[in-house]
Amino acid sequence: MAPLAVHIKHAGKVHDVELDPDLPPTAFKEAVYQVTGVPIDRMKVMVKGGVLKDDTDWKKVAPKAGQTFMVIGAAGELPKPPEKPVVFLEDMNESEMAQVLAMPVGLRNLGNTCYMNATVQAMRAIPELRIALGTSFPLDVLPKALRDLYNSMSQTTESVVPASFLNVLRQVVPQFSELDRSKAGMMSGYAQQDAEECWSQITNALKEVPGIDDSGCSVSGKKFVDQFMTGEMRRELKCDEDENEPPTVSTERVLKIECNISNTTNYMLTGIMDALNQKVEKNSSFLMREAIYSQTSRMSRLPSYLTVHVVRFAWRRDIGKKAKIMRKVKFATEFDALDIVTPELAQKLTPVSRRLKEIEKERTERRKVRKRTKVAQSSAPAPSASRSDMNVDEPQAAPTAAPGELEEEDVCRSRELAELEGLVDPSLKEDFGCSVTGLYDLVAIVTHKGAQADAGHYMGFVKKSVFHGGNTVNGSASRPEKGFDEDDEDWYKFDDDKVSIFPKEKLGTIDGGGEDSSAYVLLYKSKTLG
Repeated sequence: MAPLAVHIKHAGKVHDVELDPDLPPTAFKEAVYQVTGVPIDRMKVMVKGGVLKDDTDWKKVAPKAGQTFMVIGAAGELPKPPEKPVVFLEDMNESEMAQVLAMPVGLRNLGNTCYMNATVQAMRAIPELRIALGTSFPLDVLPKALRDLYNSMSQTTESVVPASFLNVLRQVVPQFSELDRSKAGMMSGYAQQDAEECWSQITNALKEVPGIDDSGCSVSGKKFVDQFMTGEMRRELKCDEDENEPPTVSTERVLKIECNISNTTNYMLTGIMDALNQKVEKNSSFLMREAIYSQTSRMSRLPSYLTVHVVRFAWRRDIGKKAKIMRKVKFATEFDALDIVTPELAQKLTPVSRRLKEIEKERTERRKVRKRTKVAQSSAPAPSASRSDMNVDEPQAAPTAAPGELEEEDVCRSRELAELEGLVDPSLKEDFGCSVTGLYDLVAIVTHKGAQADAGHYMGFVKKSVFHGGNTVNGSASRPEKGFDEDDEDWYKFDDDKVSIFPKEKLGTIDGGGEDSSAYVLLYKSKTLG
């Protein structure tokens, strides 16, 4: 149905806006906000039968061209014009255009939706997910909405209004429709939600998305989340009070590992090990009473994408609600997961893991040599020759490599890839989507700012190389896009619709230690062989 030209009346003034019945009501409210300044979370649009809700069916409202809608709500500050004048792509030079098109876009906050925005941005760090969503048909309602949102984000240089995805998310997960009960009347709006809970709910909604093969094609019989985001945890439970009671062993599929925070936790690995090695109290069938058990958990399968939940919120009985743990906990930008796996898996991973560490050092040294050589060549004076010294009839000698000159990087990478592939355990080769190295790079972070669990502000951080460093499907990374420096370790910071460069040197500022942004969800990507 074509968009309708309608009017809205607010504070005695009439404004002209466009209403598209094919879009959810939140999109119309966004258009109303643009002309009235009334925030969506405290806006009431009067329609036939009552107030326009986010899940109202336009067919029941039956809007008509030229219709006038009454808007109630206190206006805030109107959207400010951009500080810099808008410059169209056709008016930019090549360098300006490249910079604009390279920067990923942000997402508009639709009223306490920073938890969703940060989660969606962090999940963009999984390129295989976008491939799976784009090759699978038909999709369930939320995966389809996520695919459409990612497509919209990749086709524009302006911030995107995620109204459709938000509407679907609240339909699929009703808890995200909870209202903020701390405010009453017209000031009430949707409540702030937990970004880690949002991450888990979206991941669960993606469980039926078909898997992909090493060429990026959809395959039947496999699920994407099982392939790339699910690990297997082996848990052994042994009674501390009775040596004769045999230990019990169980295996569990997990979508994340937890990092517990105690009074002595300073590093992420320490918190993870505390979560993996626990004391539990349960009934003993041998002792016929409650007894203390040691529970030891280790990963028997590592996924390509490992999610770490830093448990920053804990229930406090004295105040009767969750409170934030402010302690500073340093997280790793490179994570060796061999410390958290079973002995059997460690034995499979060790040969390729050890050799990959050595090769990465060699690659770093080669990049340094090439940069020094490039600088030296650019600063050296160009050789000159007089016309009398040149003989156009004689063929020019082919350039020869100087002694000690480095091979082409592609040649080195091909040789290294063949060597590393020969070290990969056959059972891991067959399990497409698992980590074959046990070594990880940090690629995305969701942070929380504030002191309360049900308030504050969430932001997303994604490593620049995710967008410019070459995608991967079969475990071998493609070469970075032209002009991208492989030594560029900086990040993008996504503060709703504001996107900026976040220097790697500042990562230490989001370790925690106060009410400022603290790492809450960490996404690690398995290192590739190529």
